[in-house]
Amino acid sequence: MGQKTRAVRLYGANDLRLETFELPEIKDDEILVKVVSDSICMSTYKLLKQGKKHKRCPQNVDTNPIIIGHEFAGDIIRVGAAWRREFREGEKFAQQPALNYKGSLASPGYSYEFFGGDATYCILPHEVMELGCLLHYDGDAYFYASLAEPVSCIIGGYHTMYHTNKQNYKHAMDIKSGGNVLILGGAGPMGLGAVEYPLYGGNRPSRIVVTDVDDGRLRRAERLISPELARKQGVELRYINPRNYADQYTELMSITGGAGYDDVFVYAPIRELAELGDRLLAFDGCLNFFAGPEDKNFSTLINLYNCHYTSTHILGSTGGNTEDLKEALRLSSEKKLRPAVMVTHICGLDAVADAVAHLPELKAGKILTYTHIKLPLTALSDFEKLGQNDKLFAQLHASCQTHAGLWNAEAESLLLLNHFGG
Repeated sequence: MGQKTRAVRLYGANDLRLETFELPEIKDDEILVKVVSDSICMSTYKLLKQGKKHKRCPQNVDTNPIIIGHEFAGDIIRVGAAWRREFREGEKFAQQPALNYKGSLASPGYSYEFFGGDATYCILPHEVMELGCLLHYDGDAYFYASLAEPVSCIIGGYHTMYHTNKQNYKHAMDIKSGGNVLILGGAGPMGLGAVEYPLYGGNRPSRIVVTDVDDGRLRRAERLISPELARKQGVELRYINPRNYADQYTELMSITGGAGYDDVFVYAPIRELAELGDRLLAFDGCLNFFAGPEDKNFSTLINLYNCHYTSTHILGSTGGNTEDLKEALRLSSEKKLRPAVMVTHICGLDAVADAVAHLPELKAGKILTYTHIKLPLTALSDFEKLGQNDKLFAQLHASCQTHAGLWNAEAESLLLLNHFGG
């Protein structure tokens, strides 16, 4: 008999079900894992809306449902014979879901019947280990490993940027060192990671400008990643609500003295933002359309005159590679990056299906799921109120308060100890 698991499975567009079922016995080239934490991604919402129309979704999903969730970490429970020299039972793991195995788009959380993060247990197929996408992890909290995946996407976005050399036509990869960076729609959960990363990793710009139309998100961003913090790293950091200006193009361009931005990231799938970013590019400027639209026909106007005469260029990036994931884990372990700035809510497995279905209107940052506990979707900002009548939430609130209001390893330990007793 295989391991019994409880998982959220997709049967088609707008059809998620929380079910308990038996996993098959693992093969010699597979590994059984216990999932402890998963973080919910907007990409899963897009999968739910599109169902079989999604490029990664199998066409037989109605009869062979897939387990959703791809940003997960946990413990290795059983190791097939082929991998016993490399992995041991009982150790923690992190994993890179962007497999790209032999050109296939198959990925955990989108494509596999028995491999996904919103489950108590799941099975890692042979290709994960063959590709080096299963990583040993010895961090002090599971959620750091879960959030390493979205952070790796951010890191990959930076490493994908390039600038040209007219002497030999070689591309200089990464953002321009000492240049101007613009992050449009950047005060959301992924945007915050994009603000913090260049302060500690990759090439360092001289200036970062972040725009968002939500004053509450901007205030939170400025509190968590302050201009003073950036200044200590030699970077000028500005947060701007473009609605405060009659002409946001002129305002944003004036910050650079009219030179424009060497690197522009578009973090919201809004046509006007992409067009604005294109207009604001400096000579040899690079624009990364990072946000993934639901509309397959999403398009916008790009200035090809500037592309021709001022060498501007546009690209899009999604996901990161295994080296990006390793960099994310390293920077997190060194306490240079704080993935927790993304987290606004926690929940148990029972709350996942409803949270995914209503993700856009929740206006949440990252939602951390602890798959073995029962907990409704709960905002970190509600801990104080809940703590008036619940000792655990009082402890969680106190822990977060000592960590700048952020979810942290101590809080995770308190939550898991409360439910498992150690």
